Amino acid sequence: MSSPSGAASYKKKDGTLAISADEESVLWSPAIAGTANPITIPVINITNLQQTPASNPKVMLKIFAQASDAPPNSMPDQYVFLFTAGANARSQADAIKDTLSVRVNTAKAGTPSQTPGPRGSSEGLSAAMAIANAVTSAATSKNPLGDENKLRSDIELQQSLLRSDSNLQRMFFEGLHTKPEALSSASFVSQFWSTRLHLLRAHAIEQGQTRGSYNVLSSLKPRVEDNVTRLNISKEQIQLIFTQHALVKRVYDENVPKLSEQQFWSRFFQSRLFKKLRGERITEADATDAVLDKYLQTNEAAQPDRNTSVHHFLDLAGNEVNHSQRRGNRPDLDMRPSGVEKVPIIRTLNSLSEKIMANVAPADGDMSAPIGINEEAWKKLQLQDLRGEEEQSRITLNIRDQSHFFTHSQEEEKTKQFAKQDPDKLLHILRADINQSLPSQGNTQLGKLVDPGDDEDEEMEDAPASRRPVGSSAALHDAFSQILGALRDRRTQTNERAASETYGLSMALFDRLTLTHATTTEFLHQFWQAFLSGNPDRAGEVASLAESLQRAAERIKAVANDAEAERKVEVDRLKKQARDMYESTGRKLRVNLEGVEGGQKVVNQLLGPTLLALEVASTRYQKELAKQNKEAALASQEMAGV
Repeated sequence: MSSPSGAASYKKKDGTLAISADEESVLWSPAIAGTANPITIPVINITNLQQTPASNPKVMLKIFAQASDAPPNSMPDQYVFLFTAGANARSQADAIKDTLSVRVNTAKAGTPSQTPGPRGSSEGLSAAMAIANAVTSAATSKNPLGDENKLRSDIELQQSLLRSDSNLQRMFFEGLHTKPEALSSASFVSQFWSTRLHLLRAHAIEQGQTRGSYNVLSSLKPRVEDNVTRLNISKEQIQLIFTQHALVKRVYDENVPKLSEQQFWSRFFQSRLFKKLRGERITEADATDAVLDKYLQTNEAAQPDRNTSVHHFLDLAGNEVNHSQRRGNRPDLDMRPSGVEKVPIIRTLNSLSEKIMANVAPADGDMSAPIGINEEAWKKLQLQDLRGEEEQSRITLNIRDQSHFFTHSQEEEKTKQFAKQDPDKLLHILRADINQSLPSQGNTQLGKLVDPGDDEDEEMEDAPASRRPVGSSAALHDAFSQILGALRDRRTQTNERAASETYGLSMALFDRLTLTHATTTEFLHQFWQAFLSGNPDRAGEVASLAESLQRAAERIKAVANDAEAERKVEVDRLKKQARDMYESTGRKLRVNLEGVEGGQKVVNQLLGPTLLALEVASTRYQKELAKQNKEAALASQEMAGV
């Protein structure tokens, strides 16, 4: 494959930018010889690459290069190339930049790499693999589930996960393209996977799982195309057929030298033998085969291959030998053994299930093992109905006084207490209570009868909620108001929720919103991880991440503006529709413009918590930065005074 190249100008001189055939250097040659000197940049000297974003109409690529023998504090040389190929400029610049990125990271890691293909998922995964190589060169662990470092260094596992999850792949490359310049690609990859170790572990477990044995003949479904029966079968399925059906393997060994491979399988899947092995009934209308029909009378389960011994208690064949039932009355019709032709599907499934389960590790122990039967297995094998009644051994509980267990004596004591009271005295107390509650005029406040403590509740209305007693009218009123407020909030949230899954946004804009939210969350996590580390060496990284958070807020604002423009187009369409209807029919159509979903309001509502998190992070950073600058200024003043 030819190396990528493109038309690009350098210092307003047209020319061609290309990568050498061995991909060890970048070459720029002028379009007209003699107008400018050609430029050769070794890949090993490239320290950084920058490219204008996709939203910029100008496609420019800046290459930073520094010789290996340059002084430590010297600035790298900068080469800015402007691509001039028109519509193909972006693709040419992307191809050159991606190839250089892979080569630069491969050179830093000291490992060979392959030339990336066209821009796409495969190219992106190759770049991700090269970047991950720069993080670590440790070998891939065979069992990376226990060690987190091995999960971070398992490049093949990360590449497989990115290939299987398109959303994660988009998030990875979007974050890689929008990362701050001070943050290296290796650091970004390490931080990206450090928060997704659970995904790597789950993917490793998923890859480690293999499909078990299954009834392969029942899964084969022949199809008819152009009056021709066709069937697709793989090598794994053929191997399963030979494993599950020894008869098919025997027929294959005896006839394939005479018949070709294709002829054998074509005749087998149309034969009566195939229907018999599947458990289907054979009819007279089925096609005959002179070669395969000879094996119809062969009983595949006549001599089963049993490697396990059966306990004598469960061995029915042994019982028949020791205690034969051939004399006397014959068993019932349903209990007599029948031929293979009766209910073939049940016999086939039972035989096949027995073969499949024979290769599965048993969950319980072997009862015929030399150590004997354990206690639990012995209890299960005992015939409980033939055992005699066990002698009961109970302890007699003697209670001297049992009167307190009955309520009859307590009722008698209460009756005696009531009998001792004076009826006249009780009536006098009752009349005094009635005269106090109900005056003789017959006028009284029903509120006092229903809620005698209402006056006290009115006094407690002005008291704070913490001093109001539980159960008072004021406390009940507060609880009722709180419940109604929660119901109103819930109703408001339900009404404001969009009927569609995209909340009125177009699918492309909603995907862009989702991707922006994912990358912003990733940068927020990296910012707080670096900010709260307390490492002074990461101060530059924190500053770059703070700038990235500002750019993330700008990206969210751009999405909101595009959503508002999209909503405005829909509003204008509805207005035009109402205006056209009025001009044609003379009737005014009432348009509910407030009911049009989408717009800036929806974006701010969906990303409101994210915007708040960005504001908190920026405020915290600016506050800490001002504090550090103030302390540095005071320290410098003290040093100057000394």
